[in-house]
Amino acid sequence: MARRALVAAFVALAFAVAPGANATTPPPLPSAVSALAPGLLPQGGGVLTFFGLSIYDGWYWSSGRGWSLEQPFALDLHYHRKLEGAKIAERSVEEIAQLGLGNASQRARWGERMRAIFPDVKKGDRITGVHLPPGTVRYFFNGRPIGDIADPEFARAFFGIWLDPRTSRRDFRSKLLNES
Repeated sequence: MARRALVAAFVALAFAVAPGANATTPPPLPSAVSALAPGLLPQGGGVLTFFGLSIYDGWYWSSGRGWSLEQPFALDLHYHRKLEGAKIAERSVEEIAQLGLGNASQRARWGERMRAIFPDVKKGDRITGVHLPPGTVRYFFNGRPIGDIADPEFARAFFGIWLDPRTSRRDFRSKLLNES
């Protein structure tokens, strides 16, 4: 039980951003993502760290500056650490709740869907979330499709974890949107 609590605490704290952390130049999007949403260009990126340890590099891709649910875009995360997919989903629901998005029933449903989709990750793995208007999120793991959730409220809530102005990681948001 103590180990489980420690893992949960690590995952929760892994979402903290170290000021000044910068990702290197993003690798190209997987070909399946580029085919699905052509014309996306990297807008910005950064490194998510925890106590000086990098957790993942993240990049925001869109056809124009800023964040808009009216256009396709992608959030591309490259993991540096091993994390359980169920813990990623759990933390995502917590972040969505902190944003005040969705009701308890919706968040429970969204959490179940994310747990079913998100794989465990290890160093070198990549999860790419693609927003397709009017509100489908399609996920790719190492370039292969792994599932999608067609719900405009979920799309806003999920990407809001990183891109909503009220995010708990404003420094990381600024880097993704190239505002810093």
